[in-house]
Amino acid sequence: MDWNQEARGLLRAEMARRKISYKILANRLEKIGVQESVKGIANKIGRGTFSFAFFLQCMKALEIQHVELR
Repeated sequence: MDWNQEARGLLRAEMARRKISYKILANRLEKIGVQESVKGIANKIGRGTFSFAFFLQCMKALEIQHVELR
């Protein structure tokens, strides 16, 4: 199993469900005190090589309280 691909897919799926772009995510992250550029977010998610802390920040910014793992 490619864990980076799984992480990327999970985050992208949650963004798609909420119709959230990288730009909107960047704005929401900024509101919770996380400074990330749109390009930086796109690169991290595109590679799937982001920290668990970044994943949690994104979940908070997306107002997601529960994540279901397949």
